Amino acid sequence: MRIDELLMHRQVPHQRLHHSPAYTAHRIAQLLHVPGKELAKSVLLRTTDGYTLAVLPATHYVDLERMRQELQDDDIDLASEGEMQRVFPDCETGAMPPFGSLYNVPTIVDDSLAEDEEIVFEGPTHEEAIRMAYRDYEEVEHPRHGRFARRW
Repeated sequence: MRIDELLMHRQVPHQRLHHSPAYTAHRIAQLLHVPGKELAKSVLLRTTDGYTLAVLPATHYVDLERMRQELQDDDIDLASEGEMQRVFPDCETGAMPPFGSLYNVPTIVDDSLAEDEEIVFEGPTHEEAIRMAYRDYEEVEHPRHGRFARRW
């Protein structure tokens, strides 16, 4: 079950947002006229136990040292594009929705995302985003929470 099926099956209110091709969270935020702090970006991390999907505001980056402390794992690094493609085979490379559970990958969300009522995130392509209530995202994904993001 992928993101479209998941949201429809769970009857989660959401809005699909089509835009020109964009390959960075910053550019997606610009095209959609969404504040960067409300745009959630997904970053795939390689850990000792496999992969973890980190979800954070587009205005921030994953502080790997904080993440190592958060997950109590000294061997954490960014996954390669090839790894992204293997883990998210039905998505364009780098376009990863924040639902790691659909791909048997644990998801951790930076607490700063919960400060807004809505989030917008990239869909499975570089031309589509999805807007939904943050509380609905939480209810569907049940992510772990932490503080690992730093502002650019």
